Amino acid sequence: MLDKFTATKTGAKQMMIVTAYHSKKELKASIGKKLSYVETSLHGNEYKSNGSFTVAHRPLLGYFKAGREFFAQVTMKDDLIVKVD
Repeated sequence: MLDKFTATKTGAKQMMIVTAYHSKKELKASIGKKLSYVETSLHGNEYKSNGSFTVAHRPLLGYFKAGREFFAQVTMKDDLIVKVD
């Protein structure tokens, strides 16, 4: 069984990108700007310049130690954030 952070509505597994934002509010304030992130996949890039993907801020992983843990769905267009859910 997939947990709620790695499952889509269809039940397909998806990967997550680790972001440098300390809160979801800070991420939403960055709409219209480029995404600040760390690519963590061993199986190729997860970042898409156009499309949607899941991002996470995981302070316990050690990439960016400040802030709260959160997950969000980000939609990109031409390398700019257009939507955050």
